[in-house]
Amino acid sequence: MQYFDLKQFKKGVSLRTLKKTLRLYKYVRPYWPEFSVGMLFLFISSLAGLAFPKLLGELVDSSAKGHLMQDISRLGWLLVGVLVAQSVFSYFRIVLFVNVTEKTLAILRQTIYNHLIKLPMRFFVGRRVGELGSRISSDISMLQETFTTTIAEFIRQIIVIIGGVALLLHTSAKLTVFMLAIFPVVMLIAYFFGRYIRKFSKQVQTQVAEANTIVEETLQGILNVKAFANEFFEMNRYRQKTLQAASTGMRSGKYRGAFSSFMILGIFGAMVAVIWRGALLIATGEMQSTGELFSFIIYSGFIGGSVTGLAEVYTSIQRSMGATENLLEILDEPAEPITDSAQLSPEHYLSGQIAFDNVSFHYPSREDVRVLTDVSFTIAADQQVALVGPSGAGKSTIVSLLLRLYDPVEGAITYDGRDGVRLPLSALRAQMAVVPQDVFLFGGNIRENIGYGKPGSSEEAIIEAARKANAWEFIQRFPDGLDTIVGERGIQLSGGQRQRIAIARAVLRDPRILILDEATSALDSESERLVQDALEKLMEGRTSIVIAHRLSTVRKADKIIVLDKGQIVEEGTHQELMEMHGGLYKNLSEMQFTH
Repeated sequence: MQYFDLKQFKKGVSLRTLKKTLRLYKYVRPYWPEFSVGMLFLFISSLAGLAFPKLLGELVDSSAKGHLMQDISRLGWLLVGVLVAQSVFSYFRIVLFVNVTEKTLAILRQTIYNHLIKLPMRFFVGRRVGELGSRISSDISMLQETFTTTIAEFIRQIIVIIGGVALLLHTSAKLTVFMLAIFPVVMLIAYFFGRYIRKFSKQVQTQVAEANTIVEETLQGILNVKAFANEFFEMNRYRQKTLQAASTGMRSGKYRGAFSSFMILGIFGAMVAVIWRGALLIATGEMQSTGELFSFIIYSGFIGGSVTGLAEVYTSIQRSMGATENLLEILDEPAEPITDSAQLSPEHYLSGQIAFDNVSFHYPSREDVRVLTDVSFTIAADQQVALVGPSGAGKSTIVSLLLRLYDPVEGAITYDGRDGVRLPLSALRAQMAVVPQDVFLFGGNIRENIGYGKPGSSEEAIIEAARKANAWEFIQRFPDGLDTIVGERGIQLSGGQRQRIAIARAVLRDPRILILDEATSALDSESERLVQDALEKLMEGRTSIVIAHRLSTVRKADKIIVLDKGQIVEEGTHQELMEMHGGLYKNLSEMQFTH
């Protein structure tokens, strides 16, 4: 039988998660003066609140003992002054805490996004876009409440409890001991309830992230949803996920409701017992006056309310710990060592010479499947090289390795004789451009999409790039020209137009190494002619690597590398490969041109 070890649980879970949560407070440091003033105001307003029951007790005693009207008025005005002071300090405390919170969360959002975008490809392979988006939106929103109100309430209630107990002991030690009997039970129950609430809260956050993922994916792929008439399928999928989150939230609500009910019963039961006990003490002469009992009861109410509020705050902190853990999981992922590509040092300029030296590779998520095995080849500067072969041969993997989205498992890739691992990552990628088969365009206008190749370019440079890409003609026909909105993923443009925008983007970048990943495979004849003409202009005077299924597009290549099952099986010019009897390239070529 296994026993629950409370000490081990507190050490292994509570302290660990609390330390994680406190890590986020480093983002508050730049605003520490404001935060400190806010804490001072919080302390003063809490003390002002503690003075209130004492003054009320004195007011009751003054009227009961027949004091002068001016004494009663003085106490009344003093109470008004305390209330006004408490209100003013509370106002400024809230304003300061909100200001600090908004600035802190802005930095936290930026930090998480900046870290997220610097993470390597292997991180994104196993995660979905909607889930990551939810981490930045809903998880940080949960922390907003914690930073703005929860921590301040926690501190305020601690001050009220400690100060209130001290004043209760001063008023009546016997009654105080009697009242405090309930505290150990309340705190123990708060601890165990908070543990369960935190577990459910983390589940809710995960389920909400999964639901957001469905929204993100269906909106991005709305064309496929419509084309396959899967609207009701997606609605049902989203309904199930949101109902899961709601069910978990309701289970959490049962615990919170039971906890609150117990606290109300315990606190008000204790107050009844305190009044009964106090009445007995007055009757026996052990308590001096009704005013003291009145103050004691109000202090007891304050403390009882603070204990109840403290339990609520504790559960809120537990919920925020779940969100914190999710965010810190992202921040703890090792990022790529990237730098600003605009600051390219002269010693990192490349001529375009590339060599693969016995490169072997498997993807991190599929270590048992070898994608490349002992691949070796060289590409001279300004040479045009084609990679051909059946699907799954490893062509796109070579592109990923060239861009250092992944590093080889064995062997090395060199650029101008320098090991790629030793070249700054951003400096390497800054001198490359990729024109893929499935072009991704941002949802803004054409100007922004072309300018993405080299941010900060002038309009003249963007127009010149569009001309070279055979795109300026159709751009001019749009009423808004370069300001034409392309829609989500470029949905407003045809396939050929999107491809030419991508080529214009690459032209503007002016790379030393150009990678064309089946850039014409999905186009009609007229679009292919325009795109092919633009690509030929783009390839001039730079190292070009072309992946192609249509072998007619690579006949003019200086070298053709034929891959099959992750290995190089043939290498040479089109003419040389066509003379190889029974060669793979010859068979592929004859199959295409005879059909």
